[in-house]
Amino acid sequence: MSRPDPLAGVSTSRRVFAFAVMCIGFFIAYLDIQIVASSLQDIGGGLSASQDEIAWVQTSYLIAEIVVIPLSGWLSRVMSTRWLFAISAAGFTLTSLACGWAWDIQSMIVFRALQGFLGGSMIPLVFTSAFVFFQDEQRVIASAAVGTFAYLAPTLGPVVGGWITDTWSWHWLFFINLVPGLAVTILVPLLVKIDEPDWSLLKGADYLGMALMALSLGCLEYTLEEGPRWDWLGDSTIRTTAWIAGLTGVAFIWRSLTFPRPIVDLAALKSLNFSLGCWFSFVTGIGIFSTVYLTPLFLARVRDFDAWQTGLALLSTGIFGLLAVPFYTALSRRIDLRWLLMFGLACFGLGCWLYTPITHEWGWRELLLPQALRGLAQPFCVAPAVILTLGALPPERLKLASGLFNLMRNLGGAIGIALCGTILNDRTNFHFLRLAEHLNATNAAMVALLQKVSAVHTQSFHGDAVHGHLAALEQLWQLTLREAQVETYADAFLAIAGCFAIAGLMVPLMRKIAPPQAPAGH
Repeated sequence: MSRPDPLAGVSTSRRVFAFAVMCIGFFIAYLDIQIVASSLQDIGGGLSASQDEIAWVQTSYLIAEIVVIPLSGWLSRVMSTRWLFAISAAGFTLTSLACGWAWDIQSMIVFRALQGFLGGSMIPLVFTSAFVFFQDEQRVIASAAVGTFAYLAPTLGPVVGGWITDTWSWHWLFFINLVPGLAVTILVPLLVKIDEPDWSLLKGADYLGMALMALSLGCLEYTLEEGPRWDWLGDSTIRTTAWIAGLTGVAFIWRSLTFPRPIVDLAALKSLNFSLGCWFSFVTGIGIFSTVYLTPLFLARVRDFDAWQTGLALLSTGIFGLLAVPFYTALSRRIDLRWLLMFGLACFGLGCWLYTPITHEWGWRELLLPQALRGLAQPFCVAPAVILTLGALPPERLKLASGLFNLMRNLGGAIGIALCGTILNDRTNFHFLRLAEHLNATNAAMVALLQKVSAVHTQSFHGDAVHGHLAALEQLWQLTLREAQVETYADAFLAIAGCFAIAGLMVPLMRKIAPPQAPAGH
């Protein structure tokens, strides 16, 4: 049975337009997570920053966004959805302008953190608003639209960012947010009127819980971002932040379960659908963000592709994702959403598994099939999980629970990227040593290659055989390292495929929610 419509009397076209405006804010906030990924070197050069400092342009945004997302449910109850969204869009727009005007790396890091914190609330608010604006079949379509933006934004981020930097300059990575951000800031207060503020919630709020959560998530994100680069617990700073994240995380959970009005509804995890849905959101985050991290890295390091070539190679994922949306929408009216979710998870896992025979010669043609499967899978992974997880919750719990649901996707992305970085570091050494074991005098192919390359280099060194032989050995080392790296990428994609296989097998544990029926006459 459908719940009473709080927007009774508001036309469908006005609802769709209002929701579309919110989706624009959601998209640009999500896009900015990855838009700097392919342009960090340019930003670092423009701001005279070191390699370690450059990484914080992305890390500071992620930490701030992950902290604010679970707070958004409580903030929207205090301020109302429209005013929180409008303030979030305004803050995101102003800090985007500040990022484009940054004068050194320190100011850039501060502005990026503010950009992530102020803009992060737009992400969970779109998910909850879809359940208020729409009912039944329209709700499925809205969820599919949000799901489309959720996977397109991180997929397109590095591509769009690289193109903007190559065409104009890195400053325009941030200036392009100004027009859509200003439009969202103006239109949302005029169009989105779905709840009222309740300023009384400020009195007696769980401020200690907020502090514990912010400290735990901030330290956890720092640990995950910097851990692969600094040997994890072998580094004293990483070890400290990991301990702080763990201890404050446990304290936050205890506080949330015992405080009368917690800021995050952890009690919603008692619902099997919600807890499993958070797990599926987590795994989907691993898949979407990790593959967006791995594929451009492979194309840049192994194939030496520039930003434009990488963008073209990645384009198939977005195209097939868009093509899959109408098929998902049609099937969702007739088929149990659990089976659609299982299909999506299986399809994504299969797409990752098809990367395992990867070689150093792979380009857009070889990547087409696995990326097409990933693109096809993503609407089926995101949209039904939203309905199955949030659709059964009562309205009074929806906002607080949505923050946790969306947090899990971003946490999955952060953990997935961190684990992939660790795999790339550790397994490259493993594969290099394994390949090197076979590079000895009994390997006829290697000896022939060394003789051929050595002869060529000896001529270039004017008959100096010693330098020619050393140059041949260096080339052999580079070839071995390249092949070790290729095998390591296969390992990383196989690990992601394993996560999706496990998740797919758990889908039948969810409680069935009947697909919405099309209205009579459709």
